[in-house]
Amino acid sequence: MADALRYDEGAIYAIDQTALPAKTVVRKITTTGQLAEAILKLRIRGAPMLGIAGAWGVAQAARRAGSKRGATRNAVMAAAQRAGERLAATRPTAVNLGWAIERSLGRARLEAAAGAPPATIVKALEEEAAAIASEDAAACMAMAETGQRFVRGGARIMTHCNTGSLCTGGYGTALGVIRLAHESGKDIHVLAGETRPLLQGARLTAWELGRLQIPHAIVPDGAGPALIARGEVDLVLVGADRIAANGDVANKIGTYSLALAATESQVPFIVVAPMSTIDPSTPDGAAVEVEERDGREVVSVLGRRVAPPGSGARNPAFDVTPSRLISAIVTERGVAMRPYRTSLKRLLAQ
Repeated sequence: MADALRYDEGAIYAIDQTALPAKTVVRKITTTGQLAEAILKLRIRGAPMLGIAGAWGVAQAARRAGSKRGATRNAVMAAAQRAGERLAATRPTAVNLGWAIERSLGRARLEAAAGAPPATIVKALEEEAAAIASEDAAACMAMAETGQRFVRGGARIMTHCNTGSLCTGGYGTALGVIRLAHESGKDIHVLAGETRPLLQGARLTAWELGRLQIPHAIVPDGAGPALIARGEVDLVLVGADRIAANGDVANKIGTYSLALAATESQVPFIVVAPMSTIDPSTPDGAAVEVEERDGREVVSVLGRRVAPPGSGARNPAFDVTPSRLISAIVTERGVAMRPYRTSLKRLLAQ
């Protein structure tokens, strides 16, 4: 699972997450168009992983431009910029994608301003992308360790969507906390929401949990709040695609209902996400652009239509959980707690 995404000599190799769990397909991506399509089709997904993919995509475009006869500094920079703009537009809710692209382009601009030749700019972009991937792997491990304070022995943990190695540069975010708890002998049991309409929980989280031999059960999305209310859940752990300055969290659709149920039943609701997910320029959840995907994903299940002809659909990919419903936010720099505007600002300043 560590090789869910890798870069080698200008090519990006990615596990096609839409093919799991039936088969493991590794796709070779050589153009910005192919990468954008892979992101749009959710072959590559997960906020931290999207950031890594975006950074590699910018480096790839620059390398391709730099390999042309007579390539100039301006041509390489223009190619990187175009790739960054196209890739950033694919998934507007996940802040990590735009963050990583802008970080990479910022490094390239510094090199260009210093008069670096095309090859040096390309090398700088590849180094920056590698650094982003490495830093995310380290962040995952730090979050997993920090998150152990919330997991007691024998805990029954509910999670939603997929937050493991498939969607990060390493151990995972919420699933990283779960993984380390299991490896530490805490005898946990996981309830994984199926995550309609594309079943990331049933297909991907269950696949990762099975490979890690972590006891688990898949539950219908609508059953989560009821199980919490019945006292069958001790802790809810989720990831995030964007965290606003006030602590509101955008995450996979269905997260909000779990947070409401957890708050009502006094069950801790913990968000686990890297610092790159925090967006201080987004004041609150109302300012988050929530992606609405094709309604055909709703009226079909894994490509087979189940709704009658003529039925339309709404398909918001994310919802926003207000900060008042969140018990804590675990990052690689520590834990933020209410008031989040203050605690998140403190973490960002470190």
